[in-house]
Amino acid sequence: MVSDSGALLQALSSFNEAVGMPPSERLTNPASGVKIKLPMAMIPRRKTVTAVVGGVRVGSDAPVVVQSMTNTDTADIPSTVQQCAALARAGSELVRVTVNNEEAAAAVPRIVEELDKQGVRVPIIGDFHYNGHVLLTKYPECARDLAKYRINPGNSSIGRTGDSNFRTMIEVAVKYQKPVRIGVNWGSLDQALLTRMMDENSALAEPLDARDVTMEAMVVSALTSADLAQKFGLRPDQIILSAKVSGVQDLIDVYRALAARCNYPLHLGLTEAGMGAKGVVASSAAMGVVLQEGIGDTIRVSLTPAPGGDRTEEVRVAQQILQSMGIRSFTPQVTACPGCGRTTSTFFQEMAQQIQTYLREQMPTWKGRYVGVEEMKLAVMGCVVNGPGESKHANIGISLPGTFEEPKAPVYVDGRLFTTLKGDRIVAEFIGILDEYVDSHYAAREAQKEEVVARS
Repeated sequence: MVSDSGALLQALSSFNEAVGMPPSERLTNPASGVKIKLPMAMIPRRKTVTAVVGGVRVGSDAPVVVQSMTNTDTADIPSTVQQCAALARAGSELVRVTVNNEEAAAAVPRIVEELDKQGVRVPIIGDFHYNGHVLLTKYPECARDLAKYRINPGNSSIGRTGDSNFRTMIEVAVKYQKPVRIGVNWGSLDQALLTRMMDENSALAEPLDARDVTMEAMVVSALTSADLAQKFGLRPDQIILSAKVSGVQDLIDVYRALAARCNYPLHLGLTEAGMGAKGVVASSAAMGVVLQEGIGDTIRVSLTPAPGGDRTEEVRVAQQILQSMGIRSFTPQVTACPGCGRTTSTFFQEMAQQIQTYLREQMPTWKGRYVGVEEMKLAVMGCVVNGPGESKHANIGISLPGTFEEPKAPVYVDGRLFTTLKGDRIVAEFIGILDEYVDSHYAAREAQKEEVVARS
């Protein structure tokens, strides 16, 4: 008869082997005092070729990339540089700018130069519609300095006049060896293609629903354009595809269909996702499904900011989608209870907010100094019901007293009671414990480099 302890150790050993857990991270017996560390989600990715955008790899052998887009007038160089830098510092790994006129095209080299002077190393992508063939040829410095071109086949002459405008843009991309995102959007879908497919569908004995024909037209537009791009000289690993819609179920269906019929990297995102909670929830619901299926190699959350709102919010939402799903880690996570009648004080809510703000402010420094700190988990709980238990599951957790509970706050570190805080300096003392934990538990990057050199 195997003891409970023996059965647990045997199960942990089997799990370690099944997921290929590195020895340093293998799960061990909790009774030994070693905290269990679960791995990031083991979601099999759809296999793709890998495109390289200004040094950033996009494809199934690279992490899912977070990107964003400015909403400044690109010709306003100071404002665009400022917003590009803010987006990059928030964690956007690629930033797209509108290139809609000659002033914008002329501004691109100066924007890239100024970002470089500021030490902001983020690839800048040019978004072209209607006149991209003119701007890319008339402003060669713009074509040279952009890391990637986004081309919409719905407004770049595909299917008309010998595809000359589309061909011109692809030939410029080939000349400067730039990758291209062929971005189909249902708001600007090639109407000649859609009309032809609708006519063919209506002639069938059992016609498909118009919505299904539209989804298929988007897939056909993307794949046909990719075939043309290769015909005009682009390599498969210089092509990224997207098929943007604004409906959750539509995004799921169109990306499933597109993913099944090619091996190009795919850019995910709801177009015009909307404002506030609606945009966040819709983007999360839609992209969460396809990401769970291994579909998607770069994402953007197209939030509409409030007037004067913070554009970097879309970056944080995109990161949170990936981190909540266990796909990537960007910043330490804070678990906090929602509150109930047991927690009539708002102190735990205020503390959770203070801790979250502190983490966000510290991360640029921590990320440069410590390896793996972005995977840290904290808990700020409001009463005795779930507080101690949830705190034990975190790297560091605090269980604040609820209504009528004894005014003390036990702090747990790696699953064990570390200390109990009291008085009006609980937040400051907890932050002190947090700082000490980061400094003692996460290897310094310089030390890691020295260790690698020593081994080599």
